[in-house]
Amino acid sequence: MNANVVDVRNTFSEYLNRACYQGQRIVIQRRGKPLAALVSLEDLALIEQLEDAADVKAAKKARKEKGGVTLEQYRKKHGL
Repeated sequence: MNANVVDVRNTFSEYLNRACYQGQRIVIQRRGKPLAALVSLEDLALIEQLEDAADVKAAKKARKEKGGVTLEQYRKKHGL
């Protein structure tokens, strides 16, 4: 669902209830351009879970690459 920022501002509790209790995903727009989204906590948890999984996958891939440095080497090089 798309909603204009003015409409959302004027009836925020209505849009909040739609996202929270009905699971609607609301894209907030200004002048027809998307600015942000209002989603349920369940959707946010799913997004964060997917991001975490992608981070783990990227970290595992990076660990296999040659030419890496340890944290201690990095700290020493940068005076940390």
